[in-house]
Amino acid sequence: MEGFTVGDRVAVLDDALEGKVIKVNGEAISIETTEGFLLDFQSSELVKIDSDQSRMLNAVDIPLSKILKEKQPVKRLKSTRIKPKERSAPPMEVDLHIEKLVRSHGNMSNYDILSLQIETAVRQIEFAISKRIPKIVFIHGVGEGVLKAELDFMLGRYDNLKFYDADFQKYGAGATEVYIFQNA
Repeated sequence: MEGFTVGDRVAVLDDALEGKVIKVNGEAISIETTEGFLLDFQSSELVKIDSDQSRMLNAVDIPLSKILKEKQPVKRLKSTRIKPKERSAPPMEVDLHIEKLVRSHGNMSNYDILSLQIETAVRQIEFAISKRIPKIVFIHGVGEGVLKAELDFMLGRYDNLKFYDADFQKYGAGATEVYIFQNA
């Protein structure tokens, strides 16, 4: 094996550690790692590093992303102007069409489909209340009006909200907007 002396730069063979020899006691060698830890190893677990190898190891440790980041020019972020109409748009839209809620609905009865849609609406209302979201738009479609009627009935049971037809230009006649009054 190699003879180690105090002050030698060494690397650990089976680990990503390197440091400086602090104490030599036969085969037992104490090193101080580059992170400042004092560790004991056998001489067979260490290898000497000369100063050129140490510099090469440190150069390899620099991540490529850091080098590329330094080379790229700083990009300015463009601020985009938000139209007043878009500012007042509700932050939460929930599409209650069955195709959006489940992958396959062929084996579901109409009652099962309607129940799932209403349960989804209730869950989203409770979520919005808990997260203090003031507006939700439920997209229910036009159809025969069964889902809209059930949705209106369900929303009527809440005291802290009002609901009305959503913006006709954006959603047509198939959406209901809900405004939730948040208690202070």
